[in-house]
Amino acid sequence: MSRTHFTEIVVSRLKTPGTYYDHTTPAFGLRVGKNRKTWFVIRGRERLRTNVGRYPEVGLSEARKHAKKLLTETPTRGDRMTVQDAHDLYLVALETKKPRTQRDYKRMLGKYLLPALAKKKLGEVTYDDVTKTTSGLKPSEAAHALATARTFFRWCVRPPRRYIPHSPLEGLKIAMGKPRKRVLKDTELVRVWKAAVDQGYPHGMVVQLLILTGQRRGEIASLRWPWINEREQTITLPPEITKNGLEHTFPFNGRVAQILETVPRLNSTDLLFPSRVSEKRPISGWSKFKKEMEDHVDGWTLHDLRRTFATGLAQINVPPHIVERLLNHKMGSIGNKADGLVSAVAQIYNLATYLPEMRVAIERWDTKLSDVLAK
Repeated sequence: MSRTHFTEIVVSRLKTPGTYYDHTTPAFGLRVGKNRKTWFVIRGRERLRTNVGRYPEVGLSEARKHAKKLLTETPTRGDRMTVQDAHDLYLVALETKKPRTQRDYKRMLGKYLLPALAKKKLGEVTYDDVTKTTSGLKPSEAAHALATARTFFRWCVRPPRRYIPHSPLEGLKIAMGKPRKRVLKDTELVRVWKAAVDQGYPHGMVVQLLILTGQRRGEIASLRWPWINEREQTITLPPEITKNGLEHTFPFNGRVAQILETVPRLNSTDLLFPSRVSEKRPISGWSKFKKEMEDHVDGWTLHDLRRTFATGLAQINVPPHIVERLLNHKMGSIGNKADGLVSAVAQIYNLATYLPEMRVAIERWDTKLSDVLAK
């Protein structure tokens, strides 16, 4: 093993491909290839190689300083484990999460992180390695992908795993973008409603139910017949599909009941709106379905219908806490939190269902909607 007295000039002049070791720090070296130079350090009895950075992005003094620090640390499993290995273990741990969470994390990691970094040693992944995987993406998609990657690497750091001592995304701040404030005007709501009626089952009916109930897209898409009490005219969403993990029971009115009567009852599934691909999964392909709607309304999303519902209830003087119950928000989440308007009573102790009040609000919303559609 040849050793070289590393200086900035010596390192800059190394052109012949090969592996060079520092004379003053023997476990510290430089691998010279055809197109790049990579700093590394050899650690432990197993002589594990850990990359420190690339020259000239990382200079000699910085690389040597980092190498000396690594030599004082005990090698972790991240020095032997690849990103793919850790990812596979992470998916097993995710099985305790909601199906939607599992799908989102699996999609983000599989689409952006793994193609570039699957074979890379977990302990060698750098900040730049990860952020490069999202370059060129739309800001919202990049933010989502980086947030998922950050959660994954934090999981790798936490005891008892400790696959790596630090996350490569430690300190990363993610700009998620400004929250949408779009509320459909009455004329726009009419166009969307009529387009949904024309489109029909399944997507059009989902859109109608979103307008009428104010629930989330994924919750209505996942509806199953056993969750619907047709006699009491209530729907109970189990905690595994709600965003806040709480069971949510809300009333529905005659208009919703009429729509439900026209939904086909399939022998192969109790889902109201199964996917075209598999009847075991809820409807998907939202962007394609939405493009098929000839609503002539620009720039709206399905979640805007939920915001329009909440705003509409406020306009007909439905109390905020009833709006919260219908939306399945945590009690006290509507209001100015900075001014201390969210009380402990509202958040924790107030377990009243307010079902009668919710039913009155739904009927008033239906009356308002009928007036809007009649214009």
